[in-house]
Amino acid sequence: MWFRRDLRDFDHAALSEALRRGRRIYCGFVFDREILDALAARRDRRVEFIRESLVELDRSLRARGGALLVRHGMATEELPRLAAELAVDAVFVNRDYEPHAKRRDAAVARALRGIGIAFESFKDQAVLDDNEVLTLAGRPFTVFTPYKNAWLKRLGEDDWRAHDGSGGRFVAAPVANGIPSLADIGFAASDLRQLPIVPGMSGGRRLLAEFVPRMALYRQQRDFPAVKGVSYLSVHLRFGTVSIRELLAAAIAGGALRDPAGGAATWLSELIWRDFYFMILDRFPHVVGAAFKSEYDAIRWEEGDAAAESLAAWSAGRTGYPLVDAAMRQLNTTGYMHNRLRMLAASFLTKDLGIDWRQGEAYFARHLNDFDLAANNGGWQWASSSGCDAQPYFRIFNPVTQSERFDPVGRFIRRYVPELAAVPDEFIHAPWRMSPAEQSACGVVVGLRTPAPLVDHAEARQRTLARYAVVKRDAAR
Repeated sequence: MWFRRDLRDFDHAALSEALRRGRRIYCGFVFDREILDALAARRDRRVEFIRESLVELDRSLRARGGALLVRHGMATEELPRLAAELAVDAVFVNRDYEPHAKRRDAAVARALRGIGIAFESFKDQAVLDDNEVLTLAGRPFTVFTPYKNAWLKRLGEDDWRAHDGSGGRFVAAPVANGIPSLADIGFAASDLRQLPIVPGMSGGRRLLAEFVPRMALYRQQRDFPAVKGVSYLSVHLRFGTVSIRELLAAAIAGGALRDPAGGAATWLSELIWRDFYFMILDRFPHVVGAAFKSEYDAIRWEEGDAAAESLAAWSAGRTGYPLVDAAMRQLNTTGYMHNRLRMLAASFLTKDLGIDWRQGEAYFARHLNDFDLAANNGGWQWASSSGCDAQPYFRIFNPVTQSERFDPVGRFIRRYVPELAAVPDEFIHAPWRMSPAEQSACGVVVGLRTPAPLVDHAEARQRTLARYAVVKRDAAR
């Protein structure tokens, strides 16, 4: 059993099948240098999250008679070598939908076949995949709502039934020497332990148990970053320390299929969006680096020194728009950003500053603890209107209006932009509207102690409409 982004030993498709069919089950994991060597920071929270989750997984497997065999190197070399050393008949994995992962798995499968070892993959990280949800014409969906309707129609009880983890027998090979330290793989401890993130299966269980009683209010509370309204399970979903079927079952138990207007149904819709973006990445891999709608690649984004300075200000949370800045500072400080704020920050970068969505996508990829290529790419293309079922290009978030609506008294802003702590509620969303005397009274001097707005939103909106006119012209031809 080759673990990857499925770091648990319960309700696990490939592991369950291995236990059902195999007499002796070895469990392996590879710290893949092809991925790790590309990371810019040596204190990467995600690497530490994986490492700590492996420690817990290894402990659980040892209690069942097994252990994790961990290697550090190129997965395309280490995995076939380990399989040959153990003289196994087959390697079992759960499917991955990212282009890089598909290429890696194809290379591993070829190497294994060359030495007489089978390679078998199973559906685990998605609820429905492959050809399970198609249009009546037999094609992949490219619009979410009809996809969701077809997804719900196709859904059956087997899709949320937990996989049986009994049967078979785990084997602790003599070469299982425990989990390497971060230093062993070229990394150092991050600030993960100072954040409210508990790695591993226990961390996922704790968050799910804490969220279930709040699920009924998810619809009303999910858009307010100062309110504890979301599940915070995204990093656990990313690394598979929770089971998607477990989450689906919780949504259904909460009434998701009975009450389409309830909180559980709204949360279920977010889980379906996750499947949708997996499907898009799987079937339309060109979205990595290019617009889903090719006509949007004709857009001319801002370039040069001024654009570089705007990107740097956005990255640092110094745009002068308090909620945008609070969002970026939350990301830079914790590696997390509330979903409503992800949309706002992306809209501001692309449609207020006119900067290519790929630059924002790359920044999020470097900094998000829960970075997932499918969701990150889908979200950025949605915000920039270049993706499937994206918001229309002429719908442009007003950063002040969004702030007034979703952080009405500035609780979230004051937490991450403390220099605005004394600003009255009526000005917290646009402190530049205060008079010089009012600014002085609360210790704020816009343009000196706090940044002035990088752009005027109304003027930026007109520039965006002009920028996107090329798309409208191409569509009319």
